[in-house]
Amino acid sequence: MKQERDEKGMSRREFIKKAGTTAAGVVAGSVLGGRLFAQGAPAPGSVLGANDRINIGFIGVGGMGSGHVNMVKGLSEEQNVRIVAVCDVWEKRRRQNQARAELKDNQVYSDYRKLLENKDIDLVVIATPDHWHAPIAIAAMEAGKHVYVEKPMCRYMDEALKMYETAKRTKRLVQVGSQGCTDAKWHKAGELVRAGKIGTLLSAQGSYRRNNPNGEWNYPIDPDLTEQTCDWKMWLGNAPKRPFSPERFFRWRKFWDYGTGIIGDLWPHRLHPLMIAMSITDFPYRVACVGKDICHTDQGHGEPRDVADETQMLAEFPSGAIIYLAGSTVNELGLEDLIRGNKATMFFGGGKIQIRPERPYSDEIEPEDITYEGPGEDQREHHKNLWYCIRNNKEPNCNIDLGLRVQTIVCMAEISYRQNKMAVWDPVKKRIV
Repeated sequence: MKQERDEKGMSRREFIKKAGTTAAGVVAGSVLGGRLFAQGAPAPGSVLGANDRINIGFIGVGGMGSGHVNMVKGLSEEQNVRIVAVCDVWEKRRRQNQARAELKDNQVYSDYRKLLENKDIDLVVIATPDHWHAPIAIAAMEAGKHVYVEKPMCRYMDEALKMYETAKRTKRLVQVGSQGCTDAKWHKAGELVRAGKIGTLLSAQGSYRRNNPNGEWNYPIDPDLTEQTCDWKMWLGNAPKRPFSPERFFRWRKFWDYGTGIIGDLWPHRLHPLMIAMSITDFPYRVACVGKDICHTDQGHGEPRDVADETQMLAEFPSGAIIYLAGSTVNELGLEDLIRGNKATMFFGGGKIQIRPERPYSDEIEPEDITYEGPGEDQREHHKNLWYCIRNNKEPNCNIDLGLRVQTIVCMAEISYRQNKMAVWDPVKKRIV
């Protein structure tokens, strides 16, 4: 019997197996207090004190990764951190970032596994295409390294569960690169929600919208990239094998084999902070996601994308609370971030959190403009948060517990969109159905 296949050539059975099932060998347990798996003995690796220097290796130093290198380099003296290694499959990027970080030849790698053999490295920063996040993060934790991994945390649900299990067993810290989680306003909002300032939590809304007439993620193709200067087989990794393609190397965010477009590249910037602000620690109950590539902006600019240019999502939690997100790469007018309760609505703006009562509760709830102290949405502060936590044995702002729950929403949204159905989380079997 011929298998039904989606537009990417992956059979429905293959996609569901990768995207929705639990990881093989993962021991089921109850979800209580953010603990899904039992913790084991710590992995090999040094225990750092408050004044110890943190040695950092970078894996994947393209546009985002190079930005991280520059950022960390600028903070190295102030924060007592040091870049000791960079790794990339493309020779040009290796040499550029070797110069940026002022490294010797023996501190530059083309194979991440060789970098992870360096016992002096305390932390790795992963900014590869999404399909490499989990394999590298898991290997890094097994090697005793802490992990800063760009969002989305990984590509598939089974990988998310494996990352979670590995982090808990090895006692390595994970910070997902969603820097909004270090913005103090979301943590203050969470305090206010828990204090009952808006009554019973009902819903939240947000968006991440852009408008690029030339096709979002159609980055320039550097003619210096060749099969001779790039390890294409390594770049593909566990993705479907295909001939060398500069288009896919530079514009991978458009294709299901390596990423999820708006769903995984943009929405985590809203999901992580909203989960903090709503004080939600549950896994989602069900998720619906719709959308389409409506404007076909790739015409004349590159290979047609697999992912949508306009999409909407609803994520419902066991309490009944809902997160609604809108996303676009063809219309930039966004929705106002807000959180609704039955007694009041919470708005954000002007450096304040605004509480506005519902009419029936205007005698009980006073309108308030609440100030807060702390950093804003800043990648530097997000890195500094992880370094502080490594030195003080604390959980970072976008830790593995929050990361797993948001990645579950991302994976459920992809399944809903691609399979044209409501995706439901089975809390007993720990899988998407």
